[in-house]
Parts: sequence; structure tokens; C-alpha cells
Amino acid sequence: MSPADDNLPSTKPQIKKILAHLSHKPGVYQMLGKDGETLYVGKAKNLSNRVKSYFTRQYQSPKTELLVTYIEDIHTTVTETETEALLLENNLIKKYKPRFNVLFRDDKSYPYVFLSAGDFPRLAYHRGAKKEKGDYFGPFPSSSAVRQSLSLIQKTFQIRQCEDSYFANRSRPCLQYQIKRCTAPCVDYISKEDYAKDVENVKLFYQGKSEQVIKRLQKKMDVASQELDFELAARYRDQIKQMRHVMQQQVISGTASDLDVIGVAYASGVCCILLVFIRQGMIVGNKTYFPKVPKHSDLQEIVSTFLGFYYLSGAEIPKQVVIESLPEDIEALQEAFGEQRGNKVTIRQASRGQVKEWQTFANKNAEHSLRAKLNSKSNFTQRLLDLQKALQMEHMPKHVECFDISHTQGQQTVASCVVFDENGPKKADYRIFNISGITGGDDYAAMQQALTRRYKRLKDEQQALPDLVIVDGGKGQLAKAEEVFNELELKSSYLIGVSKGSDRKVGMEQIWFPGQHQPLLLDDDSKAMHFIQHIRDEAHRFAITKHRHQRKKSATKSLLEEIPGVGAKRRQALLRHFGGWQEVEKASVKDIAGAPGVSMSLAQKIYDYLHS
Repeated sequence: MSPADDNLPSTKPQIKKILAHLSHKPGVYQMLGKDGETLYVGKAKNLSNRVKSYFTRQYQSPKTELLVTYIEDIHTTVTETETEALLLENNLIKKYKPRFNVLFRDDKSYPYVFLSAGDFPRLAYHRGAKKEKGDYFGPFPSSSAVRQSLSLIQKTFQIRQCEDSYFANRSRPCLQYQIKRCTAPCVDYISKEDYAKDVENVKLFYQGKSEQVIKRLQKKMDVASQELDFELAARYRDQIKQMRHVMQQQVISGTASDLDVIGVAYASGVCCILLVFIRQGMIVGNKTYFPKVPKHSDLQEIVSTFLGFYYLSGAEIPKQVVIESLPEDIEALQEAFGEQRGNKVTIRQASRGQVKEWQTFANKNAEHSLRAKLNSKSNFTQRLLDLQKALQMEHMPKHVECFDISHTQGQQTVASCVVFDENGPKKADYRIFNISGITGGDDYAAMQQALTRRYKRLKDEQQALPDLVIVDGGKGQLAKAEEVFNELELKSSYLIGVSKGSDRKVGMEQIWFPGQHQPLLLDDDSKAMHFIQHIRDEAHRFAITKHRHQRKKSATKSLLEEIPGVGAKRRQALLRHFGGWQEVEKASVKDIAGAPGVSMSLAQKIYDYLHS
């Protein structure tokens, strides 16, 4: 054992022996607890360096520190490459479901739209192995998404969806022909050539070339009209109408790309990963995952585990995977995905253009799904019950309010008040307070003013007071809250303060009570702590949003006032004419001159000033 190994702090004797003989090759390690329970599975480029890092004096995280206390044994498997280690790690995590690993539910395979081979191909729903010859379009996020797509395309191009055995034994058209969802190729009501044209249009549509299909149909409609075949022209017209309708259901890009875009949102102990499928430049759907995340899990670990779990479990691997935060083991992941796909796969960040917009779309939808999860009634009620227990309240708090302060170097100070009940946020009851008459940057005075205005009004109007009031801050802010409630002679509300502790880390929050010198420290995977983090973060978000609005409004007003020759009346006339400051900025000289009281020469001065 090396001298460094001798310094491993409080490491169990049997573990020290294992650490002394670890390989320096790539591989997988299993941390085992009592009775051989697999606690954690990980991979490494260098097994010796990676495993020993768990037992150094400076633990990587509280999660690692807790894990180490449970370890009784370590098993390692040496592999030839890091890619082999990645594949083995993924399989072992699925097999043992270790409690210290991020765990995803193993989904079934994704559904596809299938277009068979032959003279009269059928269009069908497909899930599972791709054994039958033909074209597969997808994947789609759900069965309903496939069936909706099939229904719309069947109305448009009337491709058959019946089984081959049924098709081969028809002597007359079925009901699908009567309701104009099939052209009855089974009884030769359409020629092989014309049917092939409809099939080609279906292929083009699923390849994201919808505009090309519409142009083809428009040309055919014009030709049919010129030849006085109005029935055929009407059919093409209806197909174009249906295509327009289908395109409205999709987000189309001019770039025919195959990629997956991954959005991630993580708050209050809950993580949402949203996968957006882009096929031939078209969003064909998305899928949401809520993994089981051990406390103190690192976001990069969550992302890396998801990529391995999803793409090494039989999912279709596109040419590109786009994600905002790149995993540390990106090279091994790309190599493993490339081997599975059969050609190169790139994991990258979105830099600009349409891909950047898709990344924003994925992130926003992940955040929306996370909020919906956090705000679900059953989840919310349990959090409130846990909060009641943690704070030792007599009754479950059904009306909770939280305050936060936001400003930039003491300017445009605002205070937010967000309101939650047993069903979640009550956004209609949110309030913002524009703070004035205080020294810039005095958060205590700002909090005192906001609380006084809020609860004096509730008292004067004899409205119900909240069961629990939370202020974002430690003992100082809580003291101001106590002072306000004492002055207003309000005693029915329970008061607490929330601070992030000495190192300002999220997840290490301290709960302060009136008259107590030591804070309460809740386990950060408790539902009570999740609720406190959730409402505090919501108060912070609301305050920041309103503060930015105030700051932008102030900056805009200042800029308008600085333009030579533009007084108060002309300023108002410009804003009324264009509907807002942003539209003034976008306007040309000629457009600006169209506003009341603005000459061409003044318009040129305004334009030059705004774009200098």
C-alpha cells in the first residue's frame, strides 16, 4: 500500500486491502453494503484512481460521504475500453437498481409509423423489432401520437391500413373506401402508378418535406382544372387543405435534421428530463422522464446516467444528441452510441439558429412539466403534512405566503409575495411591492415595508391571514417580520425565516424560528424541505421577473428622454403609435416619420440615436 493509501481516513481494514490492489485499467466498480446489497455502480477510465477518490479526506459531496459509511465491500470488473465499461455499468444499474444511483423506469420501445414494401404498401402502427421490409418513420413519443398522425395522413392520401391477408381476399371495397379513407386498391379502383404517387407523398411528408408535397399537389390541381377534371381537382384541393392542417400540428424547420434535443429541469429534489424528437427537421413529439434521484446527486451524473440508460436500451440513436450541459464521459458515450448506430454520433451543445430554439423549447417544457409535477395536488398535500410535522404546527398550513426582495445595487427595489394553498400556487393572489423611501440596498427596511403594506391591508379589510409566513433570510429578516406583526397586533400566523447557510449552497437551508438562536436543519430529501425550497424559489423567480421589468422600463424611459428634440408629448405619441418601445427600435426612418408630430428629419435623428 502506498503512503497515500495509509492516510485514507477511517477506512475499514477490508476496504484498505481492496484499494491496495486495484487495477489502473478501465472498468466498472460495485460498492456493496451489508448482506451484499449493491449500493452504487460506477465506471472509470482508471479503476484505482476513481475508487480511491471516494475515500480521500475531502469527500466529493454529501452523497459520497453518506455512501462511504455503508460500504462493506467493493467488486470491480476490468474492461478493455471505457465504452465497454459504460455498457456494463448500464446493464448492472438496470439489474441491481442501486439506491445511490440515479434510476430511470425502463420503458417499452417507442412506436413508429410503418410503410410496408410491395406494389400497394400499407401504412400501419408499429412497435418492437423492425423485422418486416419497408420504411419506418419515428420514433413517436406515444401510441396516441402515432394514431393521430395515421388518422390525419389517411384522410389526406387514403393509403390502406388493412393487413395483407385482408387486402388479398377482398372482392368489393370496405367501409374505409366509403368514408374516403382508402382508394380501394384491393379491387383496382386506383392504378398502381397513381397509388405509388400517393405513397411517395406520404414518404416525403414523414421526411419533413411537406411544402414539396403541397407544391406537387398544387401543380396537379392546376392541370386537372385546365383539363376540366373538376372531381380530380377537388380531390387535390382537399389533400392540400388536409396537409395545411397537419403542418399546423407540427413545428417545421427548413433544415432536414435527425436529432434528439434534451431539456433538463431540477428543483426541490425532483428532476425532469424531457426528450424532444426531431426527424427530418420536424418535431414529431416529446417524452418526459422523472428519475428517482438520490439526495445530493450532481446534475451531470443525472444527465450521463440518462443518456446511457435511454440510448443503450434499444432506442433509436439519431446522428446528433443536443443537450445544454455536456457530460464528463462524452467521448465514451459517443463511441458507444456510434457502435450501436453503425456510424458516428455527436453529442453537442446548441450554439445558434433553429437548434438553439429547439433547446429553449425543450428546457421550457421540462420546467413546465417539473412545475406541474411539483404542483400536483396529492404531492402537494403530502408536503404540507410533512411541513406541519417538521415545524411542529398544530394544524396543516392551508394558506402559506413567502416574501423575497430583489434589486440591482439598491435600485428599482421590489418585494414579492407568493401565495400557496393546499392545491399549489394561487397566482391570482401573488403581489409585488415597489419599495420606496428607504436607503438603497437596505433589504431589512424593504422587507419591513412589504410586510407592513401587505398585512395592514389584510387586517383593515378583515381578510384571512395566512397560516404560515416565510421570509427569505435569516435571523435579521425574521426579526423584522416579528416587529411588523407585533406592531399590527397580529398573532395568528406562524413565522419562519429561510437562509442558505454559511456557504450559500442550495440544499443546505436553515430554518429560523422567532426567539431561537439555532436554526432547524431538515434532511434535504424531506418533502417539508422540498416545499420550503419550492415556495422560496417561486418567490425569488417572481421578484426577479418584476425587478427586471422595472429596470427595463426605467432604462427605456431614460433613453427616450435623452433623444434630442423628443419631449414628453412626442414621446407619448411615439409609444401610442408603435404600441411599445421595442417596436420603435425596430422601425425604419420612414415608419418613425409616420408617427404624429414627427418630421422626416426628426425621424432620422431618432433612428440614428437608437442605432448608434
